[in-house]
Formats: sequence, C-alpha cells, structure tokens
Amino acid sequence: MTPTTGRRGDRTWLIAVAASLWGISSLWRGPLAREYPSLTIVFWEHVVLTLLTLWWLRPALRRLALASVRTKLSVLVIGAGSSALATVLFTAAFRLGDPVTPQVLQKLQPLIAIALAAVILRERLRPSYLWFAAPAIVGAWLLAFPDPLSVSVASAQAALFAVGAAALWAAGTVLGRAASAELRFSDLTALRFALGFVTLAVTAVVTDTPLTIGTDAAVNIALLALLPGLLALVLYYRGLSHTPASRATLAELAFPLTAAVVGVAALGARPEVSQWVGFVVLLTAVVGLALHEKRSEQPSVAVPDEATEALADRIRVRAPV
Repeated sequence: MTPTTGRRGDRTWLIAVAASLWGISSLWRGPLAREYPSLTIVFWEHVVLTLLTLWWLRPALRRLALASVRTKLSVLVIGAGSSALATVLFTAAFRLGDPVTPQVLQKLQPLIAIALAAVILRERLRPSYLWFAAPAIVGAWLLAFPDPLSVSVASAQAALFAVGAAALWAAGTVLGRAASAELRFSDLTALRFALGFVTLAVTAVVTDTPLTIGTDAAVNIALLALLPGLLALVLYYRGLSHTPASRATLAELAFPLTAAVVGVAALGARPEVSQWVGFVVLLTAVVGLALHEKRSEQPSVAVPDEATEALADRIRVRAPV
C-alpha cells in the first residue's frame, strides 16, 4: 500500500468532527442543568435516543438472549451505569461547577479504562503506567479547583461527579468491547439506550422526580440527543475503524479544546491560570500514554482493544448473526 492510499482511507477528520460535537454539548446541557433536575434531562435524552435506535432493538434482544451470562451482565452495567447514571452525574456536574471542567475531566477516561481492563482482564500494570497516571491526576486536580489549595464542598462535588461519570464511561468502553465478542455495535447501542431509559424511568418513579419539561427544553434535549449523542457516536466509531490510534488520540483533542472555547466564549467561564496549567498537563499525560501504548514494545498494560480476545478465551462465543 502506498502512503497516498493509506492517507486516502484515513478518517481522522471524522474523529475530530465527533469530538467537536461532544465539546459543544455544554451549549445545551449547561442551561438545562440549571433549570431542571439532572435525572429529568437525561431521562428525556434517553427517550429520544431509544426511539432513534428502536429498529435495532428487536434483533439486539434476540442476540442478547443467546449470549453468555458475562455478556448479559456487561450489557446491564453499560445500560444502567455507563449510559444512565454516568450521564446523570455528568449533567449534575454542570449544575455545581463551570461549563469547562466537567468536559475536560472526561479525558481521564483512557487512564481509568486501562486500569479497569487490567482488573477485569487480569492484566498486569507495569510501573510505566504511573509515569502517565501521576501527572494526569495532578493536572485533573489543578483543573477541577480554581484554588487547588483550598477546595470547597461544591467544587469537590462537581469534580467527583465528573470523574465518576468518566469512570462509568470507561467501564462501558471495556465491557462494551468485551461484549462485542457476541454482539454487534448496533446491538450494544440499542441495548445501551433502552436499558438506560428503563433505569431512569424506574429511578424517577422511586425518587418522585418530576419529568415535566417546557417546549424550549424539549428542543434543547432533542438537539443534545441528536448531535453530541447519536450523530457523534456514529461518526466516532465510523472514523475509528479507518484511523490509526495515534492520530485518533490527537483528533480527540478537539473535544476539550472545543469545550474550552465554548465555555469561555459562549457561557462566561473564566478558568484561573492554574486551571489552564492543569488543562495542559492532563492532555499531555493522556496523549503521551496513548502514543506510548501504540509505539512501545512494552506497553503499560494491554489496552481495552484486547478485551474481546481475552474474554473470548473464557466464554463460549457465538458469532453475531
């Protein structure tokens, strides 16, 4: 294959477009979070997403019924945790914090995902992992708190919610790639949103959370579900299948960069100098880890891409039909 041919098949630009869509989500999520309960916003977001993927749900349920118990449990965690609870936590972080920090803290996901892959797949973390994890944690701390030496309860809650969402999304990445040994991407997408919807509906009833919204909110929720939700997800996975990991990682920087621009220009966020330093340190650590895992002969740990193969050895895998 010539260099020209390789470049023609590259889809880095799709990754950048998808990441940019994630970055502008604060335009809708931030104002909604100040007006409605987080659970209400995410419930209606999942209503839209479930309706949009409804035609995938029936075959997905049929394949799930034939899947292993491990895959069924993975799908349950993805739907209830990675889709429903994680998005509620992420939305709640906007209510308590600024519109930039919750989104940039999501760049902790690769670090968390690698650690979870090590636990779930019983892989051994090498000491080199700490060279990236330690500065990333320091950067996240500087970014999360305007005064890193004086942390308020409100700022700590916002940061914990954002990091909790990142951890649940990272778990969804590892478990989703594991479940892909038996299920298709369309199956996982439909099941994720449908189970998330059921979880949110039950939670709303149990907690007596009001689900009524205004017309303006309905429009914003629809845009939130369509653009940073389904469209970004489809573009991202379509691009990822044709893009080397090293270039995809760099393209994903469009997410925090767009979030920062939108937060400062449109939503009035004014990060402190220490937060901008944390921003740079965190992104540098994450990109450095991704490049190291791609190029090193001794990666810090087996990356989540290996989850399917590792789990396939432990379960009886039925090929998706």
